Amino acid sequence: MLRKIRIAAATICFALITLLFLDVTGTLHLWFGWLAKIQFLPAILALNVGIVAFLVILTLLFGRIYCSVICPLGVFQDIVSWLASKRKRNRFRYSAALSWLRYGMLVVFVALLLAGLASWAALIEPYSAYGRIASNLFAPVYRWGNNLFAAIAEHVDSYAFYSAEIWLKSLPTLLIAIATLVIIVVLAWRNGRTYCNTICPVGTVLGLLSRFSLFRPVIDTDKCNGCQSCARNCKASCIDAKNHTIDYSRCVTCMDCIGKCTQHAIHYVPRTRAVHKPNQSLTEAKKEGTTGSRRTFLSLTGLLATTAILHAQEKKVDGGLAVIEDKKIPKRATPITPPGSLSASHFAQHCTACQLCIANCPNQVLRPSGNLMTFMQPEMSYERGYCRPECAKCAEVCPTDAIHLTSLAEKSSIQIGHAVWVKANCVPLTDGVECGNCARHCPTGAIQMVASDADNPSSPKIPAINIERCIGCGACENLCPARPFSAIYVEGHKKHRII
Repeated sequence: MLRKIRIAAATICFALITLLFLDVTGTLHLWFGWLAKIQFLPAILALNVGIVAFLVILTLLFGRIYCSVICPLGVFQDIVSWLASKRKRNRFRYSAALSWLRYGMLVVFVALLLAGLASWAALIEPYSAYGRIASNLFAPVYRWGNNLFAAIAEHVDSYAFYSAEIWLKSLPTLLIAIATLVIIVVLAWRNGRTYCNTICPVGTVLGLLSRFSLFRPVIDTDKCNGCQSCARNCKASCIDAKNHTIDYSRCVTCMDCIGKCTQHAIHYVPRTRAVHKPNQSLTEAKKEGTTGSRRTFLSLTGLLATTAILHAQEKKVDGGLAVIEDKKIPKRATPITPPGSLSASHFAQHCTACQLCIANCPNQVLRPSGNLMTFMQPEMSYERGYCRPECAKCAEVCPTDAIHLTSLAEKSSIQIGHAVWVKANCVPLTDGVECGNCARHCPTGAIQMVASDADNPSSPKIPAINIERCIGCGACENLCPARPFSAIYVEGHKKHRII
């Protein structure tokens, strides 16, 4: 029964967290956004003492329930391991803990956080790692399916679905997501929870606490007949059936051993009731000789992801006649961070690069950074949209409060950058036609069109920018008709200010 409850709870949590990265409606986070906020590292970076205390108490009471129910990467490994068990059962065996590797990775992880390199530390952090997999690999496949339904619905005059844009936001981040997925799948397919008990820093920290957990699985030596079924089904490889011991620092409280024990010799009980009789002789069970080949899971995922990427790169055309040239990213001296991130340094220290804000940005403004100091953390660029004053989706979904807004009025008064005019690209001067797009769409009225020749009022009009009023939203850059580089772009500010 305990195992069934754990599986049901883990399935629900995993499905909802995954949908937070896939949702095209932007409404799911209103109901289940708290699932991202109760992840271990986001709670620590957000200084959410209540959630951190809850997770610590939960572990001290019941062991590593977090790893088997709440952590999406842990549950994903269980899914892969379950698929592998269909080809070969009873495939695990006890192995000694690699303490030097576990604590070495934890030291490296903490050192990166203290050095302000949270995005690099997040490479091995489970929630962030799964977020990159979900947003870069699962989301394109999900949205491709959504667009297929939208196309079908359109033919029957139904608007139950609407198409979502699919495009490659960052090639390095995509490659890291693929590499992470391959490593996780291979490790889970072969040895279950190897990643959790050798690399994952969260697993190591919770493992230290779970040594002292109140409730734990205990082997009753009076009932045990030495079949080793528990050890052969322990995906954490932490049950030493010969000596009737369990390494509680690695046990993820999955309850699989309890469900597989035919003698009912393992019970989940308070440690005060633990009974242990060492040096009892046991008989060895024969190993099964079944073998199997690896499923085509990776091949299928790669094929679908590649298809989605290629689809995203298709050119748009104007009326089906002329190809519209895509805009290119201007070279900014200072990258632009989202409103509510306070400053570039504050954002770099608190963002886990989980990609949740990028996946949920309805205006396609956020994308992963390629800068080594802020690698994979979101930065703003305006080739596909601009930061609308009425939208605060990134702040709403951010689990660490790296992006924090109290109201939309606050957002409209935050200056994250300022517009810069590039004379050589301006359409009125290069093509001799009237434009004024930047001035018409500026939400703060920071741009006015003035005569290019002060002595000739009828000369072509060019933009004049009031830097004190500009908030850096990017409407001017996005809506400028100049190609491939806009005639006006936004230069970021390292420290935001209120105007």
